[in-house]
Amino acid sequence: MQSSGGRFSPVPRWCSCRVPEETAEDTGVSRRKVLGGLTAAGALAMAGWPGSAEAATAGKAGDHSVTITVMGTSDIHSHAVDWDYYNDAAYSDSAHNVVGLARVSSLVKQIRADRGRERTLLFDAGDTIQGTPLGFYYATVEPITETGQVHPMALQMNAIGYDAVALGNHEFNYGLPLLRKWIGQMRAPVLAANAVHAGTDRPAFRPYIIKTMRVPGHPPIRVGLLGLTNPGVAIWDKANVSGELDFLDLVETAKKWVPIIRAQGVDVVIVSAHAGDSGLSSYTGDIPVENASAMVAQQVPGIDAILFGHAHNDVPQRFVTNETTGRTVVMSEPKCWGQRLSVFDLTLTRERGRWKVAGSSATTVNTNTVQEDPALVAVVKKQHDAVVAYVNQEVATSTEAMSAAESCWKDTAILDYVNLVQTETVKKAVAGTAYASLPVLSIAAPFSRLATFPAGKVTIRDIAGLYIYDNTLLASVLTGAQIKDYLEYSAQYFKQVAASAPVDPASWTNAHDRPDYNYDQFSGVTYDIDLAQPEGSRIRDLAYNGTAVGGDQQFVVAVNNYRQSGGGGFPHIATAPVVYNAQVAIREAIVAFASAAKTIDPATFHVENWRLVRDGAPVF
Repeated sequence: MQSSGGRFSPVPRWCSCRVPEETAEDTGVSRRKVLGGLTAAGALAMAGWPGSAEAATAGKAGDHSVTITVMGTSDIHSHAVDWDYYNDAAYSDSAHNVVGLARVSSLVKQIRADRGRERTLLFDAGDTIQGTPLGFYYATVEPITETGQVHPMALQMNAIGYDAVALGNHEFNYGLPLLRKWIGQMRAPVLAANAVHAGTDRPAFRPYIIKTMRVPGHPPIRVGLLGLTNPGVAIWDKANVSGELDFLDLVETAKKWVPIIRAQGVDVVIVSAHAGDSGLSSYTGDIPVENASAMVAQQVPGIDAILFGHAHNDVPQRFVTNETTGRTVVMSEPKCWGQRLSVFDLTLTRERGRWKVAGSSATTVNTNTVQEDPALVAVVKKQHDAVVAYVNQEVATSTEAMSAAESCWKDTAILDYVNLVQTETVKKAVAGTAYASLPVLSIAAPFSRLATFPAGKVTIRDIAGLYIYDNTLLASVLTGAQIKDYLEYSAQYFKQVAASAPVDPASWTNAHDRPDYNYDQFSGVTYDIDLAQPEGSRIRDLAYNGTAVGGDQQFVVAVNNYRQSGGGGFPHIATAPVVYNAQVAIREAIVAFASAAKTIDPATFHVENWRLVRDGAPVF
């Protein structure tokens, strides 16, 4: 992971003010009905979507009114089919959701058949090639940059017939060479207007497209789509993009490009933005706002609709009033992994020889209302089967079962195994250097409460289920005082709890909506977290080898690249001196360590070095 790449080639001729048009014609994708479940029209009607029933017939009476349908996905995260690689079974959750582009395809085909292919467009808002072992495998085990294979997500998106996709931040996880390769395999244009060559304002990717829709009986409809990616890439994938790409503010970028698109006589302007709608960021500093999609709607005139993603929420419909024009902008975010499809209806009326958006609505449709499209399953079957075989390879034997179910409030053996691998890897790396005499600590967070190692055979998928992110390992030097600050910040994950309150640890977590992956635990030092105390005063008895940690005492700390680059906003770590960065993927390091040891025995590494207390009394 994290391979570095050369600078993108200079912006091609399509990045001038004039962009070639594309006609939204049938790409040859079949219009067969879905195989089972509700039809798309039935699902839309059940959603109570205003206008869904008449959308297919609107505008047929004459040239003065027509309704077009824009479909959108986001955060597919390499979910090609309805499969959970970590559990080696079909995906299942308590809400009966399903996953995969194969489900999305069935909905898309039905809507195209119901509305008419010429009345529909299909876009995506990013985070496509990373997220499951499928994406990992074709980026690192059999990378498409070396094998010549077509990426499974490109195969599926090409088969469905996307009109355009925007880049998400996770598209940059595997380095620029792989990203370029994937873009080259995509038939749909891949957009990111605010990703520019470092030190310039020149887009490194195509900023927008214009599609011409030719609805029978009506003058052509010209639709412009602007693609925006997330500025957080500059933090989260600093190792891959530093010195190569800069990521500009979404609002300022849209203010530049929307007038350019409008000047070419388009009738409709849509934005596909890989940014949530909260207006907040998970980081601090000078990086532009992370979740800025609603800000774009509010502050940039000339936009009719925004498909957005990144937050993994299901937002069927949101209206935002533009502060300059007073016009409303309809927004929608489909839930991640192909669990939902956003569907916009835009009603256009003909005024003075031009189309104008007169009405708009949106909803999201659950993909559990249809069956998988067999054509989309077939197109990636060989690659899917290869990944299933890969993740089921045995790497070691565990002497006992281990679970992460309580890792958010207890020191557990399964998370200590991550810290063991990180610590041992860094110790070997700094041996013989100026830092060899410093104690080595490690930081890990509970990524998944569902992670388990069974007693007996441990497979790659078990390890992948524990370490679900494609992070790499670094090591930095922190002082005792900085570690104390870091732990105080991490302890904000917990709510303040009275000493006499009933013990209910699951209800104490995720304060300030902080996700589990932003609760860091240290190994190598001992400490208590006193939940009866206010934030900033919770870390007690911080010690190393039984002796209180000194404020200026130095430690080498093993940490992942997401955290070291500033992800989560933890103090000190982003500016601390880096003493190790060999671009080793942590998941692969765990697999290699387990394979070499053959046995995973918690008795040899599990140390309960931290605990929750209330007014000094242990919770457990």
